[in-house]
Amino acid sequence: MFRFIHSSDLHLGKRFGNFEGDLPSRLREARHNLITRLAAHAREQNATTVLLAGDTFDTETPAAQVRRQAFTEMAYDPAIRWVILPGNHDSLQASQLWTTLRAEAPENVVLAVEPQPVELASGVVLLPAPCTTRRPGRDLTEWMDGQATPDGTLRIGLAHGGIRSFSEEGASSEVIAPDRARRAGLDYLALGDWHGMVGVDPRTYYCGTPEPDRFKHDAPGTALLVTIAGPSMLPEIQALPTATFVWRSLDLHLLEGDAPEPALSSLLPASRERRNSLFRVVASGHTRLAARGELVAAVERAVPDFAFLELDQDGLVTQCELDDLDQIDRGGALREAANALLAESTDERRPLSEREIARAALMRLYSYTQAITP
Repeated sequence: MFRFIHSSDLHLGKRFGNFEGDLPSRLREARHNLITRLAAHAREQNATTVLLAGDTFDTETPAAQVRRQAFTEMAYDPAIRWVILPGNHDSLQASQLWTTLRAEAPENVVLAVEPQPVELASGVVLLPAPCTTRRPGRDLTEWMDGQATPDGTLRIGLAHGGIRSFSEEGASSEVIAPDRARRAGLDYLALGDWHGMVGVDPRTYYCGTPEPDRFKHDAPGTALLVTIAGPSMLPEIQALPTATFVWRSLDLHLLEGDAPEPALSSLLPASRERRNSLFRVVASGHTRLAARGELVAAVERAVPDFAFLELDQDGLVTQCELDDLDQIDRGGALREAANALLAESTDERRPLSEREIARAALMRLYSYTQAITP
């Protein structure tokens, strides 16, 4: 039996420049803490090996403190072996990086920089496919098919890349064959690159990133505990929690007459969970001008409780009638401006983008007037 941790896409040193305040530094620290968390899982599960399937570092030029502190944490427990595969963010094309990593790596860290077998234990062989460049232009796992190993050997593949192309130009030669495990006689193929956990087949898995960094996958960060009882036996897969932060998109569908603040409150988590939560509230449906203002105000009041909270209103249609405009003003310049914006926002002859701008401006005007109304 062989048991190991499969992880990938730590992206150590990621800057998170799209956020403000202390959040980028908190997110970077959470990524560093993944090493401690993965090691703890390995000890608890009696796994002696952690496979990192690419993009351990976010760039080809990680800062010295990012590299050195990562290796220091990995070296803390010498009984755990770490295998680091070059990914597309930290590919072998960055020759200076990998020269430096070879010089700095502790004894319990293996750099899988060659497409050649690596013995993980007696009767267990790793077949790595390191990324040679960001876009290698070929399936780097092909070599596994022809690599012979003694009978009864557990064969584990390690690779980074997609099993399908998202290009409109047709099939890509660098896409990993989805049936590579069968072709190469692998007991397990550990993949990285896709940031959500996906089982391709019973022997092929993407583990997903252990610490989410976007709203795309809307799933908690995990690593995989893989147990292979023996040659030809199907691996047992167990997802292990690893993330500090939660990234989620919340769908808020409103109908005219719905009270937006209670609807929003029902979606948001308990107060204690908010500090480490990054949420995007995606509003849709129909509402009146006043209710939309209430929704915006409710989100603004909740923002300080969260690591990050934003409102996406693009799918929310605002119904506006004359009595709504009366709340802005019954006459004068403000009412004339409101009338003009309402006309622009409902003019089907105008491009959608212009109508959306007029609708947003009308909403802003309404919010300002309500804020100063005694």
